Amino acid sequence: MSLVTGILRRALRLPAPRTPRVAVDRDVAVPMPDGAVLRHDLYRPSGVHRGPVVLVRSPYGRAGWAGAVFGRLVAERGLQVVVQSVRGTADSQGELSPFDEAEDGAATVAWLLDQPWCDGRLGTLGPSYLGLTQWALAPAAGRSLRVMGTLVTASSFRDQTYAGGAFSLDNALSWTSMMRTMAASPLARATRLLRGRRTLTAALDALPLRSGDRRATGGEVDWYQHWLEESAPDSAYWARRDYTGGVAEVARADVAVTMLGGWQDIFLPWQLADHAALRAAGARPRLVVGPWVHTSGPGMAAGLREALAAFERAFDGTHGSGGVAAATTEEAPVAVTLSGDGGTRHLTDWPPPSASQRTWYLRADKSLSVQPPPDRTAVGVRWPGTLVDYDPADPTPAVGGPILTGKSGPRDQAGLEARPDVAVFTSDVLSEDLVALGPVTATVHLRAATEHLDVFVRVCDVDPRGRSVNVTDGLVRLAPGAPAAAPDGTRAATVELWPTGHRFAAGHRLRLQVSGGAHPRYARHPGTGDPLGEATTLVRQPREVLHDAAHPTAVTLAVEPRH
Repeated sequence: MSLVTGILRRALRLPAPRTPRVAVDRDVAVPMPDGAVLRHDLYRPSGVHRGPVVLVRSPYGRAGWAGAVFGRLVAERGLQVVVQSVRGTADSQGELSPFDEAEDGAATVAWLLDQPWCDGRLGTLGPSYLGLTQWALAPAAGRSLRVMGTLVTASSFRDQTYAGGAFSLDNALSWTSMMRTMAASPLARATRLLRGRRTLTAALDALPLRSGDRRATGGEVDWYQHWLEESAPDSAYWARRDYTGGVAEVARADVAVTMLGGWQDIFLPWQLADHAALRAAGARPRLVVGPWVHTSGPGMAAGLREALAAFERAFDGTHGSGGVAAATTEEAPVAVTLSGDGGTRHLTDWPPPSASQRTWYLRADKSLSVQPPPDRTAVGVRWPGTLVDYDPADPTPAVGGPILTGKSGPRDQAGLEARPDVAVFTSDVLSEDLVALGPVTATVHLRAATEHLDVFVRVCDVDPRGRSVNVTDGLVRLAPGAPAAAPDGTRAATVELWPTGHRFAAGHRLRLQVSGGAHPRYARHPGTGDPLGEATTLVRQPREVLHDAAHPTAVTLAVEPRH
């Protein structure tokens, strides 16, 4: 056992290693069908000469955290581990084409199953992109694949890239910049790291969007350009990178799947869609969700413990994890830890079958009430709404929330809520705890001169001191005819917020923000129908948010029954 893994083991709260001595075969070459050679490191526990293999496919290199956490730490539990660099990364040949991982994954699986030290049983492990590679290879692995340890990931990244129909600019450009920095020479890498977030921040404000990669990295990046050009839901580009169809195959192959998610993780809605697909196909995956952002330390620790326990069960205990199974949470199919110091719930399924729906309505006095707005309007008389004036030249900023890098997660909303382009509605003080547990949706009735606009909705928790902190949010992009206008010219926008598990404590209040965007998490809406990467003209988009009896703007939360 190395000093590094000893420190990591204690930090991750893992039991003592079963096999502290691990040998590593470096830079092992595996030829792909097109002649490109991909390289991996093979971690061999002492005394293990043949057995199951855990495959980890990563675009982030094999040294550092990928090798230490998902290579050596797992091998110390008695399992052989292959940590492979995907095509076009580290010293694996070819060109990186993000998310296009099915063919190389299948070829790697075939090579592994042909090795004398592999007994025909496979597992997979990893977060984020390393999770997508698992879904990509799963159909080809068939019943050789016994277990998958998936953390903060989904079977397709397309919908995250265009969340709500807008472009997830910060995530896309931050990842592009990071990958280009990793691939640069040591001198260029050091220069880019010194410039840090400043260069990226300037690039996030670039117009048109297609110039953002050049400003962030110094050159055009093919995949970033593809993402701007291939935004249509029926794009062949994304169809090739979509592995949702294989989720049911995993269930039919009886693969044990663990899923680790975070309430403010960028992939949560689509990870939960994968969970639902597994359940619909008859599988019983293990789902753990907690108050974590993408790849946060506590979340990764929980996910690794769950995966190692699943490996022990799947491989019959013959190459066990030294008692990891006993260190995991109670073996309910679903375990969720609430934000807001709400404790942990062990559930039979997700969404919780016992949850009920509760709706809060916006009122003209800027309150938020469980009572619908009263019908005070005479026939033909218009009840005024709340004006929200969105100016893309000074876009409403993103403050916290599910973001890949930077200041993500729960954040103080004081500065944002003081802006004139953010409408705020607040409930009375809660007389008892309220636990939101499940899906969250909002319906926003509005009247606007332009048909091109975004609607952003956020639920916050306001403590007795008046501090407002974001809990969940979502955005939807409107286009002409979508949604269609009512006879009176108004439109009703349905916004799917991130699912949540949060305790609003007694003495706190609920708050709803309504605005026209969250830049640069979502690329600003220019107010025109110009192509995504081309727009340079910016048009103000004032809109009236309605909250009368005929247009009841509201948010609906799934809530836990009162005990």
